[in-house]
Amino acid sequence: MQYALMIYNDPGRLEALSDAEREAAYAEYFALTDDARCVVGAQLQPAETATGVRVTGGRTLMTDGPFADTKEVLGGFCLIEAADLDEAIELAARIPAARLGGVVEVRPVVRR
Repeated sequence: MQYALMIYNDPGRLEALSDAEREAAYAEYFALTDDARCVVGAQLQPAETATGVRVTGGRTLMTDGPFADTKEVLGGFCLIEAADLDEAIELAARIPAARLGGVVEVRPVVRR
């Protein structure tokens, strides 16, 4: 089954680490994307670069920046293949953001 691991973190959290800690965290991210269970993973540009799109009354409305002002922002994602939720959680727990003040949301992907 496929699961989306959505990585939410505090902006600037990695930059606040020492050089050695930051390099170790990035190595963990790269190790996850090298795992055979990882279908695809990517880091996102900062939330300030986002554009929100809504269609209301037939008009397309755009908003600069993230949808809501929150402490944690979506910083990246990983699509994985896992046997079950327990395996998906095990992979999510390896993501540095999960222990550096962020959260990794694990969500099953709908297949049609």
